[in-house]
Order: sequence, then structure tokens, then C-alpha cells
Amino acid sequence: MTPTPTRPSGRHHVVIIGGGFGGLFAAQKFAGADVDVTLIDRTNHHLFQPLLYQVATGVLSSGEIAPTIRQILRKQRNARVIKAEVRDVNVAEKTVTGDLGGKDVVLSYDSLIVAAGAGQSYFGNDHFAEFAPGMKSIDDALELRARITGAFERAEITEDPEEKKRLLTFVVVGAGPTGVELAGQLAEMAHRTLRNEFRRTDTEQTRILLVDGGPQVLPPFGKKLGRKAHKTLNKLGVEVVTDSLVTNVDKNGVTWKNMKTEEETSVAAYCKIWSAGVAASPLGKHIADQIDGVEADRAGRVPVNSDLSVGDHKEIFIIGDMMSYDKLPGLAQVAIQGGVHAASIIINEVESGAGERPAFEYFDKGTMAIVSRFNAVVKLGKTEISGFPGWLMWLAVHLMFMVGFRNRFVAAYSWGMNTVSPNRWHLVATRQQLHARNAFSKLRALEDEADVRSIEVRDNLKFGEGRDVKTVSD
Repeated sequence: MTPTPTRPSGRHHVVIIGGGFGGLFAAQKFAGADVDVTLIDRTNHHLFQPLLYQVATGVLSSGEIAPTIRQILRKQRNARVIKAEVRDVNVAEKTVTGDLGGKDVVLSYDSLIVAAGAGQSYFGNDHFAEFAPGMKSIDDALELRARITGAFERAEITEDPEEKKRLLTFVVVGAGPTGVELAGQLAEMAHRTLRNEFRRTDTEQTRILLVDGGPQVLPPFGKKLGRKAHKTLNKLGVEVVTDSLVTNVDKNGVTWKNMKTEEETSVAAYCKIWSAGVAASPLGKHIADQIDGVEADRAGRVPVNSDLSVGDHKEIFIIGDMMSYDKLPGLAQVAIQGGVHAASIIINEVESGAGERPAFEYFDKGTMAIVSRFNAVVKLGKTEISGFPGWLMWLAVHLMFMVGFRNRFVAAYSWGMNTVSPNRWHLVATRQQLHARNAFSKLRALEDEADVRSIEVRDNLKFGEGRDVKTVSD
């Protein structure tokens, strides 16, 4: 039986889906407003996603970039947090249904802000994920950390030179900011951090390849900064392969085709990492399909009005990576400013009555990527900065947007220690981290054959993977 829709009180009720940058900043904007806010997220934490690669490579711990949402909003009395996977949004009835452990919660809303973000896109080759995880969650980062450190551990005990070569080969697919930052950190790990930690493995023989289908690294930064980043990566020992589309990823390695020569190249590699594309949460398309005249694009992004509402449903706002508006990029600042804008409109209408809504105007605060220790690239409008000054700007901006004084302090300390010491203090990895995702996938396939469902698998089903109606067994 479906639960009766609930709401906190008789006040205007705002439901926010997603506790990322857009959802969290929207929720905080409502502090002190005459509304009730319910933020629902499938995790219990706010993730500073741009720093996930530093968790994967042992620079930071997961807690430093992922404080709990409840802790952040604990003093905001008009805000409630619910941990659940959103399974349905009924536009006509104005309800949101969430599920945790097989138990449903149904929320009735007056205004809805959808900020569910984006996931990894494999461009129709989802089977690549088994061998090349993306990096969109804490689980992803911890799995990658286990794969990265596991490659060196396996290389230490192998007697086969070819197998050792495969184990010491890392392939990063996608030369956007995440791919560039990750490749740079892998190089520093191999050539600096782990250099004296193994007795039968020369980690300086590690081969790191960065593969992308475009003509340069960091396309959004322009040709000049792209060339500088490319040059820095080469100095670190990273092999940059451009104009090449990956055609296969399997247990043994990666195959790509050069778009100019049509030549195919296969490289044996144990650790493969995918950072080459994003797809908006399928929740956006689910909502768009219920609204006349609105259709999500191929990446799942939903076209929104100038006020960020959707179609003729002025009570629904879609923000961040899920929205398609004015060709804005999927950056944290777009989500933050979009969340604040939507919240401001709701507050104004609740407190002052309906009026003309202002159009969303994005203020570009620039884009940046760290390439290596003491070296980053920054594009701020027409201003381009690289090297040590760019690195200082990167540090300042990322510290500013981290949530909580403790996290800022600990991150600054970790970064400071990383500049003077080769050691990394967060390289702990477990076998569960290494195997859990693929184990859940295989368990799900076995359960599908038996027509049952364990609570462990159900809790790991995401929206878009089907509303599971199989018998749940604890």
C-alpha cells in the first residue's frame, strides 16, 4: 500500500531533490524564510565532487570532502533531511516518492527544486563500467583507490615481466579537468610518493596514458592553456593521446581508434579509469515526459525557462547539471547560483505574492584545473593564468567552497604537507571497496533469475534502473 502523502505543516512546502551544490545552497537560502524545506538525497552527505580524485589518490580522506547533510543543516529549524532514493515524481499530484530499504516515503510539495546532478556516461557502452569505473561518488573514489594501490601491490609479487608491465600501466579516458587532474596525481604517486616503498617494483617505470577523442586536453580552457597543461603532463611522464576514440575496454586493457588515421591501438592495462562524459540524472527526463512541450536532450538535460522553471509548471525548477539553458556548462557555480536563484523566487512569491520573475543570469567566476603540485591553469573570462599563481588561486577557491571550518583547515593542512612531503596518509584500501560494485551487479543478475531481491541490492538500485517490485528478503 502506498503511504499517504505528507508535509511538515500548513506552510508552503519546498521539496529539494539532491544534496549537491545546487540543492544544498538552495536549502540554505531558505534559512529564516516562512516555508518548510525537505531535502531528499540517496546519500547522507554533501559531496565536493571536484575533489574526488584527491580521495582516489590518497591526498584527502572522504570525510574532508563529504560532510553529512544533517550536520550542515542542523541549525536550520525549517529544514528536514530524508535519506532515500527518489523513485517517482508525480507532476500532476505534486508528490515525490522516495524509497529506503523497501520502505516508501511520499512527500507532497508546493514547490519542487530538482538538483539530482549527473552520472557517468559511457556513450552507449555501459559494459565498460565493469572494467573502467567513473568518478562521481565516494564509492567510486574508494574503489579507484583500491584499484590504483592494488595494481602496485600485484606488481610487487608477480614474476612475469609482461604482467608487471600491464599492472604498471594506467589508462585514464577523458582529458577534461577530472582526467587531467587524475593523470597528474597518478604520476606524482608513482614517481614521488611510492618511489621507495616497494622492493621488487620500480614505480618510476609506471606508464600513464590520458586518452581523449578531442584535439587537445582541457577543451573549455582554450588552446593556449590546453597546450600548457599538455606540456606539464608530458614533463610528469604522462602520455597524452588525442583525436582518439575508445572502442573497447575489457579486463586486459583498452583499445582506441585514431580519428585521423583510422589506426587502432590496444594497450594492456590493469587499472582503467573513465572520466569522459556525463549524463544528467534520468529523473529529469521522467519529469519532462509528464509536461507538454518539454523534451529532454540526448544527455538527459531538460530545457528550462529563463527563471529555471519547467514548461508551464512554475512550481518546478530544474537546476545544475540537469538543466539545459543558455549553453551553460555543468559546473558547481552554475548549480550554486541556480539553486539560490530558484530559492529566491520562491521566497519572494511566498512573502510578497506573485510578480514578474527575474531571469537567471549566470556570473562566470572562471574555471580551473590543477595539473600538478604548484601548477594549475585558470580561465577567468579573457584572463588566463597558469603555473604557480594559478595553483594558489585553485587552492583559495576550493578552500572557500568547502563546507565547514574543520574541513577547510584539514584540507589546507593536507595540501601543505603534500607540498613538503612525498607521503600520502589516506591510501588505505580494502577488498570490499575493490569488489563491492561489481559484486552487487553480479548478485542482482542472480537474483533476477530467482525473482527475489535482497535488501542490499535494492538499496543500491538507482532511479532509472526500474522500480523494483520483487519480493524483498532481509
